[in-house]
Amino acid sequence: MHLETKTVYLLLGSNLGDREAIIRQAVSKSGDEIGEIVAVSSLYETAAWGNEDQPSFLNIAIGIKTAMAPHEILSHTLKIEEELGRIRAEKWGARVIDIDIILYGEEVVSDGETLQVPHPRMHERKFVLVPLAEIAGEVYHPLLQQNITGLLSLLKDNLAVTNFHKFI
Repeated sequence: MHLETKTVYLLLGSNLGDREAIIRQAVSKSGDEIGEIVAVSSLYETAAWGNEDQPSFLNIAIGIKTAMAPHEILSHTLKIEEELGRIRAEKWGARVIDIDIILYGEEVVSDGETLQVPHPRMHERKFVLVPLAEIAGEVYHPLLQQNITGLLSLLKDNLAVTNFHKFI
């Protein structure tokens, strides 16, 4: 079965090693394996969320046009994380790379534990919404019926999210 093309939005983050080089590799691999990259935000630096006793993160949002189904995308993102040295040890722990599926077109996907799209906490996290608003501000959250810019304006998260620099 051939799926129509959708735009999937991913958030990539790193707070170990050469963060920018790792994110660049992850962006490149995502384009190679998932589809055509159509949007890339600036890099943003943020304090760690959930477990503050660790290095700050670099985060970036990317949009990819793809014909892949969400679970297939998840398989690729997990493989890319593993190839780049991700070890899943501690929830909200330091990590070489983290790749989350934030939105998949206007689809809602939920299979319980493995995959939930839209990301269930995206609207509560400034480090997600700031880079996403840069590249997809008018895109609607299919459950909250608000665009990304609107969600960002309602956000109560006061975590500092600093524009690190443009991703060229």
